[in-house]
Amino acid sequence: MTIDNKDLLNSILDSLARIDYIKPEELPNIDLYMDQVTTFMDDRLSISKRHSEDKILTKTMINNYAKNNLLPPPVKKKYSKEHLLALIFIYYLKNILSIGDIQAILNPITDRYFASDSDLNLESIYSEVFRLEESEIQNMQKDIARKYHTSQQTFAALSGEEQERLQRFSFLCMLSFDVYIKKQLIEKLIDAKIPMEDKSAAKRAKNSAEDKLSGKRTKSSEDKPTAKRAKNSDK
Repeated sequence: MTIDNKDLLNSILDSLARIDYIKPEELPNIDLYMDQVTTFMDDRLSISKRHSEDKILTKTMINNYAKNNLLPPPVKKKYSKEHLLALIFIYYLKNILSIGDIQAILNPITDRYFASDSDLNLESIYSEVFRLEESEIQNMQKDIARKYHTSQQTFAALSGEEQERLQRFSFLCMLSFDVYIKKQLIEKLIDAKIPMEDKSAAKRAKNSAEDKLSGKRTKSSEDKPTAKRAKNSDK
């Protein structure tokens, strides 16, 4: 069954209108175990699934985020409201960025504002960022409609299924190019905004690790003659 062009555009725009984020007041006020976290996220973000059987977050994903210092570790195997906020940020970012880039964006925020007692905390930052969603979706709807109508002007010399196929290909390419350019911009902003002190800290950590390894090697080489002398003295 095919869908005509007008219905296709309306379907796309309607799907954008249905996108909604999890509001802070909708988050549980009690800490959750892992199973409760995955169930909550799967339920509240199900609108973003491509296929009904897709999983929003799995236990393995969450454990890996914690192991990679992307997500603060749970307390007594329980996750707080701020853990959920961090996971929501991760969920949206992981669709277009690498784990390393997400760390560069998110870690400075969680390091400073996670479990903060001040008015400026992770919840207030989340609210400020996501409240822009409604106006941004409206802008995206207009931009997508413009791209769609532009794509419908391509391959004017053709007709029928071949024209429809190539016009849809044009539309997909325009959307993909838009994503490509924005991803390039995000990566350049990340690379440009890594503070020098962070680079210095990373270098110090690397040097410290190398010094410890060197110390172990030195100690090991010093211990061998000592052990040998002790063995000879026993004889």
